[in-house]
Amino acid sequence: MSFDKEKILQWCNDWSKNTLMETLEIKYVDAGEDFLVATMPVNPRVHQPMGLLHGGASVALAESVGSAASIMFVNPERQEVRGIEISANHLKSKKEGMVTATAKIIHKGASIHLWEIRIVDENDKLISLCKLTNMILPRR
Repeated sequence: MSFDKEKILQWCNDWSKNTLMETLEIKYVDAGEDFLVATMPVNPRVHQPMGLLHGGASVALAESVGSAASIMFVNPERQEVRGIEISANHLKSKKEGMVTATAKIIHKGASIHLWEIRIVDENDKLISLCKLTNMILPRR
């Protein structure tokens, strides 16, 4: 997929319909040659029982934006992206508001993509730092 910011954002948001991304209200909001950005509201839908942002919701956001970002570098008619490993360090709690995840490419190989995903709050405070490895496969 050649780089066209508006086309990529539209495709990512359309692709999210009727999926976990729609359930979590994840929206893709910015893209560049080597990054993709998505937001997610923090509300009871993504809370753990103590009323804080659930780490699993943060990981879902990170994997969603990192996997979609890999699509920018492949031919989706001939290739598929599969997340094969994700790690997350949750550094700060959040009760409400909005978080923003930015996926930046670390390694762009023919068969493996490695992404760093930073999840921050409205004040640019780091909430979670994640690393995602995607495998690029031929479409079956």
